Amino acid sequence: MYENMHESNDKKFIPMTSISSRTGNEVKPDIYYYTDQIVNICFIGKPEENWVLIDSGLPESASEIEKVVEHRFGRKPQAIILTHGHFDHVGGLIDLLKQWQVPVYAHHLELPYLTGEKSYPKPDPSVEGGFIAKISPIFPNEPIDVGSAVNPLPENNSVPYLTDWKWIHTPGHSPGHVSLYRSKDGVLISGDAFITVKQDSFYNVLTQKKEINGPPKYFTTDWLTARESVKKLNSLKPNIVIPGHGTFIEGEELANGLQELVNNFDELAIPDYGQYVDDKKSH
Repeated sequence: MYENMHESNDKKFIPMTSISSRTGNEVKPDIYYYTDQIVNICFIGKPEENWVLIDSGLPESASEIEKVVEHRFGRKPQAIILTHGHFDHVGGLIDLLKQWQVPVYAHHLELPYLTGEKSYPKPDPSVEGGFIAKISPIFPNEPIDVGSAVNPLPENNSVPYLTDWKWIHTPGHSPGHVSLYRSKDGVLISGDAFITVKQDSFYNVLTQKKEINGPPKYFTTDWLTARESVKKLNSLKPNIVIPGHGTFIEGEELANGLQELVNNFDELAIPDYGQYVDDKKSH
């Protein structure tokens, strides 16, 4: 199962960083996230108990993730859950699987991008945005192939090995994007459905300036669906959000910022121009 996996044909290290790089935050005793350069990786479970990894960082990140795991847990996870398959969320996946040989789960609509069958639409450098949007064509875009190691998430929205959690289909940024929610304390792992940094701005990414934003502009191809996904997550009224990019946010700051994003999604999130924004502001 784990012998015939293949990296993407365009895998390469991405020289980007932020002030949060190589730092972690314990949001709850059993919820820890670590920032790999510019993207967050979540670890669900107390150090003395079994645990699950959410996403796997940028290319060449596996050894760094393994160090965090050894320090916090001292043992491999039961499984890896993917919010989606973009390069910055699966960059360390194959190397980690070779070491750990654990199952991977993703939404069934993401499976073609994880089994070498299909590439995502290319990132859009023409989209309205800052420096990172302009250089987005250098980002890896070819699919990885983890073969039969990846499984579809259960249709009943349960999350394998995480009995208190549910997955929520939040497409727009990618067809099978999911967010994870725990209702008992209102913790939401939003992935890239919405984030807390302006991801196309080099300065904002570097400084991790906190502000609730829609999904990264250069990789989002369905803005009308992305808008509905944000509405869906806002309806949960989460207490804490750990995004795929940016710092965690909670309480009144979260509630007000997320509601503002919903109320003004077209102005705050959807770019004024770009390859994937035709008819974007029809209601």
